[in-house]
Amino acid sequence: MNIEKLLALAVFSLTVISSVSHKSWAEEIPLPVKVLVAYHSLTGNTERMAEAVVEGAKSVPGTIVVLKRVGQVTAEDLFSSDAVIVGSPVYWSNMSGEVKTFFDNWQFKFGIFPEFKMKNKVGAAFATGGQISSGKEVTMLTILAAMLGNQMIVVSGGGAFGASATTEGDSAGIDEKELTNAKALGQRVADVAKLISRSSSH
Repeated sequence: MNIEKLLALAVFSLTVISSVSHKSWAEEIPLPVKVLVAYHSLTGNTERMAEAVVEGAKSVPGTIVVLKRVGQVTAEDLFSSDAVIVGSPVYWSNMSGEVKTFFDNWQFKFGIFPEFKMKNKVGAAFATGGQISSGKEVTMLTILAAMLGNQMIVVSGGGAFGASATTEGDSAGIDEKELTNAKALGQRVADVAKLISRSSSH
């Protein structure tokens, strides 16, 4: 075998080895997932819960978390995210006007509908309310309903419909158990987002 053939064989072998090694490396290191936590807060209670949600999501390796007030969220924030967690205080047993406007903007400002540009992204909710029975579950369900209408994959965590906190009456404010539930919500959303991202990349 002459030198030219030997060199050609060596180059070919190195190319194959490099290709296999690159493939194995790519399969072992999955792409990071991005979680957007959007919230409205007037007194700071919902903001505290949002920060705990962020902490929980960040506990999952390979997760990038963005925290923004709903009025600061852009179309790029939504489209580049693998998951969106929305938090609201309870106003008259429903989401706040700011959060409702945020969802209205999905169609009228961001152009998400009718192409369903949020389809198959993970969605979740959290809420804070003054009293034990003040409409927190209704508020979370209205948030989840808006996500379902956009064909998102909604999940719960930290509670049956999401994480929530009672901030008035017999409660001295947001306690450690409620913050722990918020962290659990963030962690579960990040976990599910990673599972979906991993399955869609195969």
